[in-house]
Amino acid sequence: MSGDFVVGADGSITHPLYRTVKVAGLPMSTVEANLGRFLAGFQSSPQFVVEPLIRVAVSGEVTRPSVFALRPQTSIAEAVARAGGLNQFGRRSKVRLVRTDAAGTQREMYFDLDDPSDPIGSGPVRSGDLVVVERKRSIFREVVFPFVGLVGSVASIVLLIDRNN
Repeated sequence: MSGDFVVGADGSITHPLYRTVKVAGLPMSTVEANLGRFLAGFQSSPQFVVEPLIRVAVSGEVTRPSVFALRPQTSIAEAVARAGGLNQFGRRSKVRLVRTDAAGTQREMYFDLDDPSDPIGSGPVRSGDLVVVERKRSIFREVVFPFVGLVGSVASIVLLIDRNN
């Protein structure tokens, strides 16, 4: 009877056994009382722990991008660590947080993982957050290699034209 259970759109737990228990929008003490009354129908003096988890997506240049169920007090930086941290291309100084407010408006904010005093990175996650680790900028990858490829292509075309004349 244990596990992680999603709260459905109707405010109840989506597990078949628990679906009659309403939990959304209620104080934690009320949720615990409701679950205690429900479980008392199956067992005398039921022992249980209720811990809310929220879903946060971490993507971009991280080792294990995914959607994670995290405790509400988890910081944004800890969410990145939960995704395995940055891979070799991750840019620590520019991490993007996409957050939707209560009105449904999306906001993008950037923070620096190397700055522990940054209020965004050290702040708590919110349900529905998207954390994207940007890719490091590289002069070779973005300028030199494309230029060399272009020069090689032009040289090939010039040689082809020269041989046909």
